[in-house]
Amino acid sequence: MTTDREFDAASTLLDVPDVQNFRDAGVGGLRTGLLYRSGSLSRLTPDGAQRLKALGVRTVVDLRTAAELAVWPDERHGLTYRLHHLPLVPDGDGSKPTWPATQAEAYPFMAEVGGPAVAGTVRRLAEPDAFPAVIHCAVGKDRTGLTIAVIQSLAGLSEAEIMADYLRSNRNLGLDNGPIPYTDEHGRQQFAHPVRPDHLLAALARLHDLHGSIPAYLHAHGVTEADLDALRGALVS
Repeated sequence: MTTDREFDAASTLLDVPDVQNFRDAGVGGLRTGLLYRSGSLSRLTPDGAQRLKALGVRTVVDLRTAAELAVWPDERHGLTYRLHHLPLVPDGDGSKPTWPATQAEAYPFMAEVGGPAVAGTVRRLAEPDAFPAVIHCAVGKDRTGLTIAVIQSLAGLSEAEIMADYLRSNRNLGLDNGPIPYTDEHGRQQFAHPVRPDHLLAALARLHDLHGSIPAYLHAHGVTEADLDALRGALVS
């Protein structure tokens, strides 16, 4: 069980100006300074770019849709990282929601449609010199949360360690007091909702329902055993 004091210490954000929810995903027994998670880099400042440069970032995986990128492209300010755009959910055309109506429905939906993006992320991270790497979506809580949970599970973290890291997004984004309104890429008002343990567990359960295990889920989308070995070798201390 994670104590309140441990949770507070683990919740410290890394200072990357104008990038939401930026933190090290190397928790538990994982190596730090290799895998970072965050919201988008669309408002990255020159100072923030220097911070990413100091962290040595070589790879960025963007899980957002093409529609989101068109409205809020990532800023680079001279950074030369390798960018991989791997949308985890289908693009919407503005006439219907990209996401299901509720968060409870969204997480199993992400598990069902997000296999190519999650597997693609694992393959990119298994490449030589991929690390340090950043995985992000819009605010770094749902799509990023599921992708990071899969990677942390592969690397051997316990459910409790994975969940504690996942839940840090609520405090980091100011969602610990409830939903926050925002305007989406189609100009519609939406609400960002807090992340919840049962939602992530539902997504992971759906992965197991579909394929029996997380490795089998990834194998079904083109990940090899050599890719998994390379990823574990890089992240596990």
